[in-house]
Amino acid sequence: MAVHSTAERVLAGLDPEQRSAVTAPAGPVCILAGAGTGKTRAVTSRIAHRALTGDIAARHVLAVTFTARAAAEMRARLTGLGVGGVQARTFHAAALRQVRYFAPRLLEGRAMPELLDSKVRVVTLAAAKVGLRADRTAARDLAGEIEWAKSSLVEPGEYVVAAAKALRETPYEPAKVAEVFAAYERLKRGNGVIDFEDLLRAAVWGIEEHADVAEQVRGQYRHFVVDEYQDVNPLQQRLLEAWLGGRDDLTVVGDASQTIYSFTGATSSYLVDFPRHHRTATVVRLVRDYRSTPQVVGLANAVISQARGAEARLRLELHGQRSPGPEPDLRIFTDEPAEANAVAARCRALIAGGTPAREIAVLFRTNAQSEAYEKALTEAQVPYVVQGAERFFERPEVRQAMVALRAATRSIPGETPLPAAVVEGLAAVGWAPDAPPAGGAARERWEALAALVQLAEEYAATPEVVPIGEAAAIERPVTLADFTEELARRAAQQHVPTVDGVTLASLHSAKGLEWDAVFLVGLAEGTLPTTYAKTPEQVEEERRLLYVGITRAREWLWLSYAAARSPGGRARRPCRFLPQLDRSGGTERAGAGAARRTERRRAQVVSCRICGATLLAGADRKLGRCPTCPSDLDQELYERLREWRQRVAEAQKVPAYVVFTDATLTALAERRPGRSEELIAIAGIGPRKLGLYGDAVLALVGGATVDDVCPQKSFEI
Repeated sequence: MAVHSTAERVLAGLDPEQRSAVTAPAGPVCILAGAGTGKTRAVTSRIAHRALTGDIAARHVLAVTFTARAAAEMRARLTGLGVGGVQARTFHAAALRQVRYFAPRLLEGRAMPELLDSKVRVVTLAAAKVGLRADRTAARDLAGEIEWAKSSLVEPGEYVVAAAKALRETPYEPAKVAEVFAAYERLKRGNGVIDFEDLLRAAVWGIEEHADVAEQVRGQYRHFVVDEYQDVNPLQQRLLEAWLGGRDDLTVVGDASQTIYSFTGATSSYLVDFPRHHRTATVVRLVRDYRSTPQVVGLANAVISQARGAEARLRLELHGQRSPGPEPDLRIFTDEPAEANAVAARCRALIAGGTPAREIAVLFRTNAQSEAYEKALTEAQVPYVVQGAERFFERPEVRQAMVALRAATRSIPGETPLPAAVVEGLAAVGWAPDAPPAGGAARERWEALAALVQLAEEYAATPEVVPIGEAAAIERPVTLADFTEELARRAAQQHVPTVDGVTLASLHSAKGLEWDAVFLVGLAEGTLPTTYAKTPEQVEEERRLLYVGITRAREWLWLSYAAARSPGGRARRPCRFLPQLDRSGGTERAGAGAARRTERRRAQVVSCRICGATLLAGADRKLGRCPTCPSDLDQELYERLREWRQRVAEAQKVPAYVVFTDATLTALAERRPGRSEELIAIAGIGPRKLGLYGDAVLALVGGATVDDVCPQKSFEI
């Protein structure tokens, strides 16, 4: 009786869908869990409920995750539910434990080979064996290709065809990559070492080729749980099937709309096809979002509702369960420095208002974007930490570039325009201002150095003022030496250690995390989606990245983009995935009609008269300012305007808002227009209302009383 009472307590507080997932019968179960819907609670409660009711023994459960942090959280929750003994591990940790245990038997008494922490050193040697001089960046990209191939169960001799089918953007010719791959495998074997993919393969081999090992593993583990199932790759799936051995007591949990690691070999196909491969599967959808406000959830739904492709078949429409919060803040800025400065100012205001710095995050598409925000936050005296990447000035390629630029000050003539001098100086580290190279690491390195060129362009736009007398001065163009000093100053400022600060992170590294306030920045075409997303599948993955970013926010969400990278730069379009910014509904539309619609939207842009941000919400456009910017409302004028509006509405026998909305009255009382031109500039006041009410409103602003402007006569519409 006590056991069943404990099991019933596990069910307490679960919503109907979570309860269905927990109490589903043994066998294949697929839990489709949207962001913030309590998937970890559901899956740990399922394990605990089954264990406490005697359906399973905890020691026979293997739960696999993708991060050690997630595995630790799962173990902690199970302990809190009164269930110990469950093995919750990452795929690699579970495989390592098994291979080590069975190594004496599988290797005939030989010790288990050493496990490589990183492929880069061996890949560099392998590249040299086939005639390639690969620096660390190129070696990282080659290592990434080898990891993709091995995770996809592709052998060196199959790589060229497989890469072509997968539309891989390879760092070298595919045939050359295949040669490096083969040389890498030979070097590993010769040195008696294995990599992480070998570890998984060894675990598979041990089970598939050794009946005694299979019997022991399958006797130990009889019930399986896989978290983040949309991120499983073919090699991990092969290991899972080896563990199962044809059995079907398997619970998987995932969200196809959060599939963002396809470039590593991960595929959502196993999640999408789970009901087809397991005809008796129970499928449960968790759609109640307990993390985010309904406003954030609504935007997330709007973004993902336009998704196409296989993942869209399992798209979930979330239902926010929290109390209402502020609307997402949508901003457009003239350039990226202005965007970064506005973000830093808002972070500072949030912290001053009581939001802990650790509960604020600035998320961007690529790590190369972090420098502008590191600088802006530093100058605003806002502490920050960089998640999952080095600070900009600590990156090896940036440090090398700074050394090269200092050396270039001795060889490049001082009169050379600064941007040209920086480009010339960066040639020493192999950077050129043409198209970035293929390969993720090489491209990221190129973009980081391109960011230095952009900094130079911005710095050159502010020439130094040099006094030449008591009342005179001249402008002196900044030199390369000046710029290297500026870079050193910025690097020194940004090396100040911080413990608790605003998180700066890429969208990929933000997966699985959440904050009270989230800034999604740089939402411009070419950045998100990236220009390298060329196929429909790649574009859809970019959409899912934005969706993941939006769903990180609990209460407050800011989305912004800069119309140009630098002051006066080439104009850019907003991210196509934002329905508020692109109401056309299409992602690839072109032609004169679409261009005219775009131009009309641009012509109607209204900027905040205080901070300069573009205003998108109707009420904000009428006010002429952001809701967070300070108001300078004339309260006495506002009351007179309200009284006048009421009299007019009564005379016309219409609701008061038909005359003017509250937002328009507030805008009038704040902006106090003195001429018809200023009056009609307020959003919501067109020629018709100007003709009807313009004289009266201008008179009221000028000090007239309501009685002065409201003679006893009816208004004619």
